Amino acid sequence: MAPANKKKRAINWPALIKYALIFALATSVLAGGIYAAQQVEQFIISDPRFFLPGPPDYGLESPNLELHGIRYSSHARILNVFSRDFGRSLFLLPLADRRKALLKVSWVRDAAIVRLWPNRVTVEITEREPAAFIDLRVDSMNRWALIDSEGIILEPPPRAPFKLPVIAGVRAEEPQTMRGTRVRRMQRMMSELGALGDKISEIDVRDLDNLRITEQIGGNSIVLMLGDSHFASRLQNFLDHYPDIHRKMPTAGTFDLRLDDRITAVGGANAG
Repeated sequence: MAPANKKKRAINWPALIKYALIFALATSVLAGGIYAAQQVEQFIISDPRFFLPGPPDYGLESPNLELHGIRYSSHARILNVFSRDFGRSLFLLPLADRRKALLKVSWVRDAAIVRLWPNRVTVEITEREPAAFIDLRVDSMNRWALIDSEGIILEPPPRAPFKLPVIAGVRAEEPQTMRGTRVRRMQRMMSELGALGDKISEIDVRDLDNLRITEQIGGNSIVLMLGDSHFASRLQNFLDHYPDIHRKMPTAGTFDLRLDDRITAVGGANAG
């Protein structure tokens, strides 16, 4: 059996006091650090030296807000994104929110915002690259627009010449992902065709498994069904034989090239 009387363990007062002092010192240092950080933050927020200056006069731009990479995007809309930040500390500028707002501006594909202390901001815009023209039907009217490889429809900027193909079969009401698929299908075909595509006036992408092109040959518009592969060889074969084909079937305007060993005139008295 255990002895009835046990020795009580002695309290190590020097060690206890030591740990209490260390804890008190750490707490004081932490509190002092938080207080100092708050004071620095308040100083940056309230000191005018860190304020983003606004435009010097109506209709002018702030010299402390630098915009780069803008060609076709709306300059005014991009500037308006930062209108609430003028006259405030650079510290309060919400970078993520401003970038999100910039991405909603037409033609803006990406944006990077950098704070330059004490009171400057630089904005680098990456614009979308149009891939083709499309003819849109809007409110019973047709209008021209541009489209990029992601299927984003873009308004043509004034006085901006683009040498791009025209594609048919893209609808504004279909999902953006499908529009992008159609555009990229066209791009892959044009890449394969290379210089052979120089006289193509329109590409029909309604049927992704049977791309159609309208080729300008000798003043005539010829519709060619190229299928889903071997675009260059099929077109070159047709061009090599076209003089003979035109002599035999001068009124034929549509040809099916999907079978690599033959060229078939589609419809009309000259079909064959």
